[in-house]
Amino acid sequence: MDRRSFTRALLGTAGLGLAQARAQTESDTWQAEFAARRDAQPWQMGFEGVQADAAPMLLEMRGRIPPALYGAFYRNGAARHALGGERYHHWFDGDGMLQQYRLGPDGVVHRGRFVRTEKFQADSAAGRPVRAAFGTNPPHAEPVRSADAINVANTSVVAHGGELLALWEGGSATRVDAQTLQTRGLKTWTPEYTGMPFSAHPRIGRDGSLWNFGVSSGAGLLSIYHVSKDGREVRTASLPVPDITMVHDFAVTERYLVFLLPPLVFDPERMRAGQTFLASHVWRPGLGMRVLVLPKDALDAPRWFQLPTGFVFHIGNAWEDLRRGVIQLDYIRAPDAWWATQGLQDLMRGEYRSADRTAMALVTLDLRSGQARQELLPHVAEFPRIDPRFVGQRTRQVLVAERVAAGPRPGYDAVTRVDLQTGHADRYRYGTEVMVEEHVFVPRASAPEGHGWVLGTALDLRQRAMLLSVFDAQHLADGPVAQGVLPRVMPLGLHAIFVAA
Repeated sequence: MDRRSFTRALLGTAGLGLAQARAQTESDTWQAEFAARRDAQPWQMGFEGVQADAAPMLLEMRGRIPPALYGAFYRNGAARHALGGERYHHWFDGDGMLQQYRLGPDGVVHRGRFVRTEKFQADSAAGRPVRAAFGTNPPHAEPVRSADAINVANTSVVAHGGELLALWEGGSATRVDAQTLQTRGLKTWTPEYTGMPFSAHPRIGRDGSLWNFGVSSGAGLLSIYHVSKDGREVRTASLPVPDITMVHDFAVTERYLVFLLPPLVFDPERMRAGQTFLASHVWRPGLGMRVLVLPKDALDAPRWFQLPTGFVFHIGNAWEDLRRGVIQLDYIRAPDAWWATQGLQDLMRGEYRSADRTAMALVTLDLRSGQARQELLPHVAEFPRIDPRFVGQRTRQVLVAERVAAGPRPGYDAVTRVDLQTGHADRYRYGTEVMVEEHVFVPRASAPEGHGWVLGTALDLRQRAMLLSVFDAQHLADGPVAQGVLPRVMPLGLHAIFVAA
């Protein structure tokens, strides 16, 4: 692709183009509806949102933090869900707040700070939303001139090459000070890829290098990034993908990149008509779940596989079995995109309809025959995480947030380690009154896969507090070996990482 064509494609980075978004009605009632249901539904406190940074606060501890966990646990997520009486219409719309739990010999200190994106600054100055979002076109919305003009930096976080980056789906990564959480500006990987999407799910392999992708919906492009361990060398490529879809995650193996493409297809005509980015996607089940496999050394030589129709947010891991000539993959499967397109909108007005629809899926891609097979496991779960030392390598243990008996409210009530080989599940159930966020593996040096600790947070509805829990990774059912209580409610977030001191 020549530079002129590439620049034209860049203007459609997130499928947003330059069209004026069609504003929602002036008589928007979402904030009033959410408030009217608040007292009867304690779970809403997780989606209430906050308006200010969270000052440093010491947690009340039970048990002792293992010295190997001295460092920082970071979580990113949408945190400002309303501004000036106007409430966003989707959980993914809110401004990102990076939270830090700093663990040390004297205990745990929490702080949270909004990422000062261009959108955050513009909306704050106006006292109401004036920039479009994933699922909301606010009244008085300004024209969308670039993806980073509406970048909310609210989805994930990664530490690589000496930098801490807050991540979003449709635009640049944002540099953040790892100690103070102050925003340091957008990250530019190469001049040609300035402003191109850099997804929220990079993968760091055994050699320490980082792979990532970005979807430019308006241009029908999939972009690939390969960043050296020290962050100084960057290789990029872009390829056209027919019927470009909403892609949130991917997987890497020793030799391949693997993408699952659910049939939630971008329709540029809807975007040109002023629909939100979310509403510009159409469910086309006849496409099935396409699987795109790209050789790392030949990104222009794609291979395609086919799975039954379904939707996916998150993948656990993928690895190659050279003897059998296959790629093994696990992911969280939903039968359709209802939860993404409707369920997560309902939450913003205080409505919940059962979402017990996901299952863990095990996939085999036969590189010799071109056939794909899929097996479902009976776990209603999300947020799969593996031992980070084994990205792209053979793994058998996956950590998930699981819904066991959460009752009439959204979210998860347990953290579970699933052995993919035996099917055995080691589970700790927090209880119906606790909403579980994503937990992460922190491996013990030189130990086998899955040996170390599990670290994660949860919202205790009864205490109106956040819990930071540490588990022995091989004995989740025994409960936390240490737990801190943060006596304030924080908005439920998305993805997290641990960075050792």
